[in-house]
Formats: sequence, structure tokens, C-alpha cells
Amino acid sequence: MFRRIATVIAVLASAFVVPASASAQVGMTGPRWPDAVSGVTADRYPEGVTWDPVRQAFLVGSVATGRVDVVDRNGHARVLVQQPPGVSTFGLHVDAARNRLLVTYADIGNGERSSPATTFVQSGVAIYNLRTGRLQRRIDLNTPRLNPAGGKHGANDLALDSTGNAYVTDPAADAIYRITPDGKGSVFVRDARLQGETIGMNGIVWDPAGYLLAVQYDSGRLFRVALHGQPRISEVKLAHPLVGGDGLAFTADRRLVVVTNALAGAGRNAVSVLRSTDDYRTAQVVIAQPWPFAGPTTVALTPGGGYVLSGRLDVLIGGGQSDEFDLHRF
Repeated sequence: MFRRIATVIAVLASAFVVPASASAQVGMTGPRWPDAVSGVTADRYPEGVTWDPVRQAFLVGSVATGRVDVVDRNGHARVLVQQPPGVSTFGLHVDAARNRLLVTYADIGNGERSSPATTFVQSGVAIYNLRTGRLQRRIDLNTPRLNPAGGKHGANDLALDSTGNAYVTDPAADAIYRITPDGKGSVFVRDARLQGETIGMNGIVWDPAGYLLAVQYDSGRLFRVALHGQPRISEVKLAHPLVGGDGLAFTADRRLVVVTNALAGAGRNAVSVLRSTDDYRTAQVVIAQPWPFAGPTTVALTPGGGYVLSGRLDVLIGGGQSDEFDLHRF
């Protein structure tokens, strides 16, 4: 199985490379990055990862402490964000053009500081100075104005459009939120289809063609949300659902990378690649490869390829302890 995976990875490697011409994404300088980056961190159980083109390094969050670490090519981790925005951090997005790091925060009951007062209550996005790691703004997405019906909430992932608007998923809710560049939060779209039976909307990406794609974890449904004019939701037609759908990413040639797992449902540990010829009104799976490393959650696209994060959330959910993490390249 490992040999078969290696063959597929070699064939696909060029598809996962971020184009060198992209304004905020420069090449990986220095020696070639390894195929696997393994390390330990006191800020345990990273669920989210992003590539930082400024530092030429990965940034990872922490379910345990809520801090954000910088990870170098040798797996060495050091704290970037000393002031955690909440109990746990999840999705991360580098906005190098605006010198920003955007981070979702929530409490799903697994953090060091989890409490009845914050579990499935905390939900928002923090914006940090990318260079210094200093907190600039914290946007609460669980207020009576945004969620008058109450209920459980917990921001998970975010996507950024070309003008700096952030779009945020909440797997416990029926809405996708928007945060403007000046930090104003609102409900971008609310729809009963976004509400999952157990865990709802998870990974989200933005396409410059003018729409969002977001995956529902428990059902595996992929939704397209048009951004022009009034937001319009439609389900992307797939041959098979992406059950356990977690992290999403677009490649340079607009293929969609989907990381699925079985951390909280009937999904499987796998990385799939989808393509579309009609702006993702329909999509076809061109690769659906089992992932041999436990608990993959998301993928970071870099100039050197895509790296899938395994932050030992399977160990946490199983009641164990670990400070290890791995990033494996396609």
C-alpha cells in the first residue's frame, strides 16, 4: 500500500505546487524540504495548519492551549502567538499582503481551559500581526445579534477572498459568517442545509471565480455558495459523498484537495482530489487515496507541494496523551 501511495504522490506532485508567480507565495528557499516534517510541541494537538511565505515555515494551531506555533523544516516548533484568543484554535489563514494572520477559536471541550461556561459557547476569529504575533482584533461570532436563537457554536475554518473578507464555518450551526477587512462580523448566509446532524460545515475555500466551497463533515455533502449579489447555496453533484470531510484546498489548476478522517464519524482517513469543468456545479473525484497516517485533518499547499497534518487528535479523543505531530507531503 505504501508503495502504491508513493507512486500516486509522485505523479500528482506538480499539481499541488503553489505557483511561484503568486504575489504572496514565494518559493521554498534553501535545501529541499523533507517529505515528512515530524516534531513535538507543548502546544499539543494541532488541528489547523497554513504555510507562511514570509517565514518560509508552517504555522499550526493547538486544541490544547489555543496558541499558534511556527514549525521549521526540522520539525522544531516555537511559539508565535503567546496570547491565545480562546480555549482552542483551529483554522489558520495567512494574509501576507495585509500582514495578517487570521485564526478561528472555539471550545469543543478538549482544551486545557475548557469549562461549562465556554464549551460550545466560544466562537470567533482573532486577527494577529503576522510579523510580531501580536493580537490586533478579536471578533466574537456568537452574540445575540448574530445568533438570536442561541444553541451551540464553535468556529472552525475560514477562507479569504481577494479583498480581505473572511468567511467562517461553524460545524454546530446553520450559518456561514463573514468578517470584513475592518473587523465587522455578520451572518453571510443562513440555511437549514448547513446544519449537520452531528458535525456540520467544516472546511471552506474561496475560488476567484466568485464562489465558496464548503464541506459538511457528517454527510459529506459539498456546497457551493455564490458570492455575487445575494448569496446562493447549491449542492455540488458528486458520485459519492465526502463523509468525514475536514480540510479543503485549491491547487494551482483549480483542483480541490479534500482531507477526510474518521475522528468523529463514519469517514475514512483519505486524501481525495476533485476536478470540475463547470465551476463546481458538478465535480469528479480523480484520486481517492487512503492516507496511511492516523487522524489527518487538513492540508497546507506550499511551493514545494501539499503537506497533510496529523496532529494526534485520535490520541486525544481516545483519552491518551501526545505532544507529537506530523506533516507528510503528497
